[in-house]
Amino acid sequence: MCALPVAGARRFTPGWSVCSAITNTRFKKRRAKGLLRAYVERMTGFSRAQTTRLIGDYVKLGRIAPKPSARPRYQRHYTPADIELLAAVDEAHESLSGPATRHILKREFEVYGKPEFERLARLSNGHLYNLRRTPRYGLRHFEKTRPTAVSIGERKKPAPNGQPGFLRIDTVHQGDGPEGKGIYHINAVDEVTQWEVVLATPRISEAWLMPLLEIILKQFPFAILNFHSDNGSEFINKTVAELLEKLLIEQTKSRPRKSGDNGLVETKNAAIVRKHIGWGHIAPAHAAPINQFYTGFLNPYVNYHRPSAQADYTRSGKHHSRNCSHSTGRNSSCAPDSRSRRSNAWPQP
Repeated sequence: MCALPVAGARRFTPGWSVCSAITNTRFKKRRAKGLLRAYVERMTGFSRAQTTRLIGDYVKLGRIAPKPSARPRYQRHYTPADIELLAAVDEAHESLSGPATRHILKREFEVYGKPEFERLARLSNGHLYNLRRTPRYGLRHFEKTRPTAVSIGERKKPAPNGQPGFLRIDTVHQGDGPEGKGIYHINAVDEVTQWEVVLATPRISEAWLMPLLEIILKQFPFAILNFHSDNGSEFINKTVAELLEKLLIEQTKSRPRKSGDNGLVETKNAAIVRKHIGWGHIAPAHAAPINQFYTGFLNPYVNYHRPSAQADYTRSGKHHSRNCSHSTGRNSSCAPDSRSRRSNAWPQP
């Protein structure tokens, strides 16, 4: 009986006596030996060279056995019990850095005299991370489930392509006071026409925010196609997502490390809200009269009388040209060219 090795395993399983059949006098023909060799290669998965070497070993020794490894094997200094003890320390301290963990292990032996920490007290920083990668450590230590990313809204910068209906929205908090939080301003701006609606709410909870959002969306004189905000939970939640889905409005949110994604409404927060309301604390009880000021004075002034437009820059060679898109029904003009320090005044009509 000959033992045939199986590919991908370190052990040998008993098989048909192919090797002895090859060396038998009945299989002296070259074609028969080739057929048997092909059978061995197919059944074991070994290459032709490996099959030839194994058959040669059988002819010389009369058997096939795994060869012992010639690698030098060093004595393990840290036992499986030490690795489990390290995992227990990491679990108790929530996996600190290498130097911090070494200091804890050293104090456990030198200060508190615990003999099980004798070997770990001399553990190096580099080998500590090696022990953390061992299978024994993984059996004892496990990482807590990490929170999954919120699937509400798509992370991208909206591209209106000159079409109205792409809103940028943000929340402005009116400071804290002795009695608690102040009011919150909800500022929504259309990217193309610069049409802006500002309203105030005592709280940004669902009960206060949802009716306010519906009022804001109805005050725009065109169909809303996109609703873009930062990653705040006041807008990135299931309630707002259901409202926008019902109105067939796409919801997007800012990308990480891309501060310009919602930069338009951030500038409006300073130029409109902070400029006319200020920075001081306003109690939530004053949200109703502030909304009367917004709907009766500020919003009509901003949308019909205050010059506001966004300049489009086109490059031709080394020169930049600035084109103004005037909004319909608005007294709008381009702001001073921020790329040129010599332009400090509004352009004359």
